[in-house]
Amino acid sequence: MMIEKVIGKNRDWLYAVFRIAAGFLFFSHGAQKLLGWFGGTAMWGNGQMVTAGLIEFIGGLLILAGLFSRLAALASFLLMIAAYFIAHAGNGIWPIVNKGELAILYAAAFLVVLVYGNGKASVEKALLKKEHF
Repeated sequence: MMIEKVIGKNRDWLYAVFRIAAGFLFFSHGAQKLLGWFGGTAMWGNGQMVTAGLIEFIGGLLILAGLFSRLAALASFLLMIAAYFIAHAGNGIWPIVNKGELAILYAAAFLVVLVYGNGKASVEKALLKKEHF
């Protein structure tokens, strides 16, 4: 099929787009919490939000750049699972009802990054010539 040819030929670059987009969006959440960027409010008075913001900001940048992506994805995955159970699960079983769908979606995305690593367009491979973790 034609779509299989296009996807097969561009699979590595399509994954890079996915990794970069997920990293940028996650970084954006951290920037909202820490710096008040993107229409957010800095939350330096709340230790839990600062911790989440740091993981989102740093983890998002590392995933975006393709630098130690697996380690960043693991920390980010664990954060999203914790966020789901701390902030959402108590409000009902279904993520669409308890407003936890974004946490679940990010957790799934970070599992993909954990499995596939940096891929193409990776700072780590450019600087260190291979993926280390």
